[in-house]
Amino acid sequence: MQIKEYRVTMPLTVDEYQVAQLYCVAEVSKNETGGGEGIEVIKNEPFKDFPLLGGKFSSGQYTYKIYHLASKVPAFIRLLAPKGSMEVHEEAWNAYPYCRTVLTNPGYMKENFVICIESLHLPDVGDQFNVHELPPEKLKNREVVKIDIANDPISAKDYKPETDPTKFKSKKTGRGPLVGPNWKDEVKPVMTCYKLVTCEFKWFGLQSKVENVIQKSERLLFTVFHRQVFCSMDDWYGMSMADIRAIEDRTKEELEKLRREGEVRGMRAENE
Repeated sequence: MQIKEYRVTMPLTVDEYQVAQLYCVAEVSKNETGGGEGIEVIKNEPFKDFPLLGGKFSSGQYTYKIYHLASKVPAFIRLLAPKGSMEVHEEAWNAYPYCRTVLTNPGYMKENFVICIESLHLPDVGDQFNVHELPPEKLKNREVVKIDIANDPISAKDYKPETDPTKFKSKKTGRGPLVGPNWKDEVKPVMTCYKLVTCEFKWFGLQSKVENVIQKSERLLFTVFHRQVFCSMDDWYGMSMADIRAIEDRTKEELEKLRREGEVRGMRAENE
């Protein structure tokens, strides 16, 4: 089992990030869906009386999605796993500012594959020690990874000039560009996403290799996604949660249509 806590600092308020994140999830979902693959939304509904983070949070929005992912799984796993097994089920309890997401593969790996992502969003620069209240044995194994959306290296295939925070300036807010190594200490507002990723892949001889691939993929995903969140500010800024729910409803219908038509789209796995 690997435990890593990714800390992504953003020049937003905590309330702004809630809208921005949901807006961008909807947009990314469309970019990752097509040709029989992609994201199928099964449920998107309110929940209550489900205690999270020691009971501090207990109500919010529940989503259940199935990811049809054959081309996005590393090649060595595709060789070992039977056809039709490349479905990942995602359950998420979004009790913002806290959210828990659990990814499983019930059709093949069952309890031998679990990724749990616990996110807490706070108005700081990412300097708190143990926001997820980990017990000593887990805290000992946790590795903290700070993600800098402006300065962390991006490969050529993942780089897009329109989502480069060092080049973007918001017309609506005047924020940006994010320049220099100390931009986090200079911007206002500021907040941090504390994303605790616990992954377990029980497969003799492959466990550490696959868990390393998963954590590497999560870091890339968080970096690319949050660059998009910031650089799409003028698209989502000023939206309400009612606007977001309407977008999610439309997106669900679009995803069904996209998944059944066209070509495979989005980020594919590297052949590691």
